[in-house]
Amino acid sequence: MGARRSRAFSYGIIFTIVVILSEFGTILASEGSAEFRTFNVFCNVVGFAITPTITMVLIAIFDTKILRTKKVLLLPTILNTIAVLLSPWLGLIFYVDANNHYQRGIFFFFFVSVYIINIILFVGIIWYTGQKNLYTIKWKIASLSLFIVVGSCIQLLVPSVYSSWHCVTLSLLLLYILLSEFEGSFDALTELYNRAAFEKATKRLKGKKMFSVVVMDINNFKEINDTYGHDYGDTVLKEVSAIIRDSFDNNCNCYRTGGDEFCVIRRDANQEKLERQLKHMTNSLTKIRESDRCLPTVAYGYSVFNGNEPLDFQKMMKKADEQMYYHKKLQKKNNFEPDNKQDC
Repeated sequence: MGARRSRAFSYGIIFTIVVILSEFGTILASEGSAEFRTFNVFCNVVGFAITPTITMVLIAIFDTKILRTKKVLLLPTILNTIAVLLSPWLGLIFYVDANNHYQRGIFFFFFVSVYIINIILFVGIIWYTGQKNLYTIKWKIASLSLFIVVGSCIQLLVPSVYSSWHCVTLSLLLLYILLSEFEGSFDALTELYNRAAFEKATKRLKGKKMFSVVVMDINNFKEINDTYGHDYGDTVLKEVSAIIRDSFDNNCNCYRTGGDEFCVIRRDANQEKLERQLKHMTNSLTKIRESDRCLPTVAYGYSVFNGNEPLDFQKMMKKADEQMYYHKKLQKKNNFEPDNKQDC
């Protein structure tokens, strides 16, 4: 897991421990006499203030940039914190009377609303990011979020059942395992799935009735590296990868399988739609090359499995490779030719 996500995850663990301890403190304090009122109030303030914050930390674990660029998302949490801090005197979210008896405040629903809003934001951001980048993880994390919501709802309806933090703690552990495995499936440079993820995906194809596979290769990439340097070569890989990712829908997964080699697995045999997406990719690349003639072209080939015969994935890859090299020959006249480095 990256440094930023690891740091956010550490905050999530710390906040969760603090809230669990504060909840334990309220249980102990509520059984005491009036002299425990101050401690009871303190523990409730800590618990109610930090609880919605944990969900925002979960957002930061998954998307480390969004809270810095869209600070308005923090507004409900900030308003909740203000209401909680005023509660010992105004009884907004909770109130502990002089005899150390706890009761929910007149605006307790606001705390619940903020908590639910933050969870909805979390799921929404996961879904948006997953759709944009073709990540399959969104279903698993959405399930974890539902697990947290169910646990929290049980405790809201039956306050004597302390189920929410058991669910949050277990979800944090599962989320850490899930994200660690998930990040290990990506190529650091291009942010596409890596070769290992591709190998795993091909093993899962045995049970599929229909799917398509596309193989791609950047033309003359070795010459680009030799002529313009590895920094520009990395730029080429990033730009081409971004075009590939943006050209295919959420029914596809995109992989970097080698230095300048890419694959796309589409979860159906819709050849017409696949060709339309490949055309979109080619047009997008052509448009970008108008402002950067040093950017190379991409050759591709594909193969479609309709389920009409036993699956032979190696045979499919061979067919796609043959089509790609035929496509490469057709592009030969327009292929990138290393010229003057200053042109880039």
